[in-house]
Amino acid sequence: MTGTGLLYQGADWNFHIIRDCYKAIEEIAEKELGLNVFPNRIEVISSEQMLDVYTANGMPISYHHWSYGKRFASHENAYRRGLMGLAYEVVINSNPCISYLMEENSATMQALVIAHAAFGHNHFFKNNRIFQEWTDPSQILNYLEFARGYIARCEELHGQGAVERILDAAHALQGQGVNRHSGSRRVDLKDEQTRARERRAYEDSSYNDLWRTLPQSAEPHPVTDGERQALRRRFGLPEENLLYFLEKHAPRLAAWEREIIRIVRLMAQYFYPQPQLKLMNEGCATWVHDRIMTRLHEKGRIDDAAFLETIHSTTNVITQFGYEQGATSFNPYALGFAMMKDIERICVNPTEEDRRWQPDIAGNGDPYGTLRHAWAEYRDESFVLQFLSPTVMRDFRMFRLLDDTRDPYLLVDAIHDDAGYRDIRRTVAASYDPSAWYAEIEIVDVDSLGDRTLRLEHRTKEGQMLAEKDMKLTLDALADLWGYRVVLDEIDVPSGRVVASHEAQQRSS
Repeated sequence: MTGTGLLYQGADWNFHIIRDCYKAIEEIAEKELGLNVFPNRIEVISSEQMLDVYTANGMPISYHHWSYGKRFASHENAYRRGLMGLAYEVVINSNPCISYLMEENSATMQALVIAHAAFGHNHFFKNNRIFQEWTDPSQILNYLEFARGYIARCEELHGQGAVERILDAAHALQGQGVNRHSGSRRVDLKDEQTRARERRAYEDSSYNDLWRTLPQSAEPHPVTDGERQALRRRFGLPEENLLYFLEKHAPRLAAWEREIIRIVRLMAQYFYPQPQLKLMNEGCATWVHDRIMTRLHEKGRIDDAAFLETIHSTTNVITQFGYEQGATSFNPYALGFAMMKDIERICVNPTEEDRRWQPDIAGNGDPYGTLRHAWAEYRDESFVLQFLSPTVMRDFRMFRLLDDTRDPYLLVDAIHDDAGYRDIRRTVAASYDPSAWYAEIEIVDVDSLGDRTLRLEHRTKEGQMLAEKDMKLTLDALADLWGYRVVLDEIDVPSGRVVASHEAQQRSS
C-alpha cells in the first residue's frame, strides 16, 4: 500500500484496511494538526462485548457487583428491542490509550472512530491540564486488575453478602467521596497496590488505639472548647470527602472493609474530571474526526460515498434539539463542535464583531495552535466563558428567561445585543460549573468522647434541599459504615439557620 489511492471501497473492512486507515489518519493528525497522543491500542469487539463495557462505566476490567448485572440486563433488553443504540466506540483514558471499535461498523465508521477516539479523545486526555492533575493513565488498568482480584479474594474469605454490604454503602456515597479542590496530590496507583498491605497494618494499630482509649459509656461527657477543637483537628474536620473520612476513622470497620472503601473512592476520583470536560472533550474529538476525514477526502484516500457517510454520521451526532422538542440542555457534541469550528473561523476569517469579542485570537492565522492551547488549558466552564461567541449564540438561538415565582409570566431578560450576549454567555458558563452539580456536604464534628455521633452539614444553595428519599437511603448507608448514629443538618447559608435535621442509626448487619 502506497501513500496514494483509495484506502478502501464499500462497507466491508478487514484488519489490513484498518491498519492502512490508521497510518493515513496518524499522518494527518500528527503532521498537519500537531496532535500529541498516547500510544494507541485498538480492539474490535462485538455488540455484546460493547454492552459489557457499558456496564462497567466504560472500563475493560471491573470488580463484580450486582448493580453491573442489573445495568447489563437493562441495556441489553433496550438494545435488543431497538429502544437504544450502541456507541460506535468507547475510549479509555489510559496509557496506552485503548479504543474499542464495533465489529458491525462499516469501513468508513471504523476510520471515523479511529480519528475520533484514537486521536481526538487521546490527544485531549494526554494534554488537558485537569486530566494531567487528577488521573494516572499509565496505572489505571493495573489498578483495576488489583481491585478486581482484591474484592474477589474478600468474597472468598468473608462471603459475598458481607462484601456487597460495604460496596452498596460505598457506591451510595461515592459522589461525596472525592477531593474537589485543585492542589490535591494525584494518587500513584502503582504504589497503591504495593503499599496496600503495609498501610492497612499501620492503620489497624493507629485507629484502634484512638478508639480504644475512649470511654465505654454513652453518657454525655463534658468537653471544653479547647478539647473539642483538638479533637476536630485530630480528625481533620471539616472534611468534604466522606469516604476518605470513613476509611480512616470509622471505628468498627475491618482492614479489608477499609480497603474496599478506598478502592471505590479512588475510582470515583479517577472519573471526577470527566463531567467537567464533557463539552470540550467531545467537541475536540468531533472536530478532529471531521477535519481528518475531510482531509482524507481532499487527498483522494476515501471516495465520495465514504465522505457522505461521514457527513451523515457527524450530522446525527451534532444534532441539537430545541426546548420545544424536550431538550433540557445543550448536546455537548453539538455545542462543543460548533465552538471549535467557530474558533477556527475566527482565527482565519474574523468579522469586526469577532475582533471586538476575541481580540487575542481574531485573525492570528493559527487555528490549530489556538485549539490545542484551548484543549490544554481550559475546562468546560472557563472555555464557554472565554470562547462562546455571538455567532454561536445566534446559531443556537440562545436567550435567557427569568422565572420569578412572584410573577405570573416568564421574562426574556437577555436578548441578542452586547449586554444580552454577555449575560447569556455567563449563564451558559455557570451551567458547567462543577460546584453547581454537587451538594456541599461536610463532616463537621464527631462526639468521640460520648455516643460517637457523626455530625454533617449540608449548605443549601438558594433553598435547594436534598431529595428526601435519596437522602434517607444515603444517610442509612453512611450510618452503616460509621457504625453509630449520624445526624445531618441542612443549613440556610445566608442566615446560618438550620432548616431541617435528619438522622440515621446503623442497621443490623
